[in-house]
Amino acid sequence: MTVIDVVRDPQALTLTVTSRLAAPRERVWQVWADPRQLEQWWGPPGWPATFTDHDFVGGGVARYAMTGPDGERAAGWWRFLRVDPPVGLELEDGFGDGPDAPAPGMPVVRMVARLDEADGGTRMTLTSHFASLEHLEQLVAMGMEEGIRAASEQLDVLLAGGVVPR
Repeated sequence: MTVIDVVRDPQALTLTVTSRLAAPRERVWQVWADPRQLEQWWGPPGWPATFTDHDFVGGGVARYAMTGPDGERAAGWWRFLRVDPPVGLELEDGFGDGPDAPAPGMPVVRMVARLDEADGGTRMTLTSHFASLEHLEQLVAMGMEEGIRAASEQLDVLLAGGVVPR
């Protein structure tokens, strides 16, 4: 099992998901840096992502859409605040067609991804920082915790050389 810990901290306004991955840190970095590999694991099962933009540099933007089994589309975007290969990255994460067109009423989250060498593989820690308890509760109620957990499980398949069903 990939996910080894999930901590929701209402006082710190964070949700932290820690995974243990059976791959070197440089390999795990590649699945963030390559949008075709991101498409294999980002998003919960049954909601594959398609990245249309992926400017993987500080200040760059990624745009993607997840498509559900009934054709429903959920657009998302990232603004990369820091890209530090192969140690980690920091980004703003939001719903909508981009940082200039966010979805009304939806929060923007700051996510920090940290990749540490551990036990012959990589420990990936994803910490999402929320502006308010209301935003944390809103996204948890929408399934954010389960979605990150399920996406991390798909990452195991990709890192083992398999193909994640879309």
